[in-house]
Amino acid sequence: MADLTLYHASPSRSSVTLWMLEELGQPYDIKLLSLEKGENRQPDYLAINPMGKVPALRHKDTVVTEVAAICTYLADEFPHAGLNVPIGTPRRGVYLKWLFFGPGCLEPAVIDRAAPRKEEARRAMLGYGDFDTTMNVLAKAVEKGPWLMGEQFTAADVVIGANLRWGVLFKMIPERPEFTAYAARIAARPAAQRADAKDKAMASR
Repeated sequence: MADLTLYHASPSRSSVTLWMLEELGQPYDIKLLSLEKGENRQPDYLAINPMGKVPALRHKDTVVTEVAAICTYLADEFPHAGLNVPIGTPRRGVYLKWLFFGPGCLEPAVIDRAAPRKEEARRAMLGYGDFDTTMNVLAKAVEKGPWLMGEQFTAADVVIGANLRWGVLFKMIPERPEFTAYAARIAARPAAQRADAKDKAMASR
């Protein structure tokens, strides 16, 4: 039994964590849940994550939920993988910004665009401001390449890259050349390909 267990539904947001685990190269177990059957709402899983969401990650006696938090935790817990920017390093502030830009700005901007409100919300009410600004800031960050932190691939690329790749695929993010080039670099990573293959195999069960 591995020290790491991923509570996973395939495919879902927890696919991001599956990819992160493949990047780490550490042994892990998967506890597969069916969202259609409501297994994520059963008492045994609610004891792990009261929100009834996936993913959740158990590392020995520690349980972490929320994709960006899990990726941050894993990168710091297993620094040999080179996926973090260590505490005390000046670049860590930028690294943390991108880790939380995913759930804080990118994802809500895309979802709001896909499922608009009856009345448009005032810009000041939205944590991300507006869709176009969010896209422009992200495009400027990824156009330099190859990764958000320059030559170093980090957990921030897992969080941002998964969201961007998914958004471009489903036409929810503009197919700007900066985005398609970054998504192609993400898709070419062996760990991302392994995670995709595992997800497809689990989804077909």
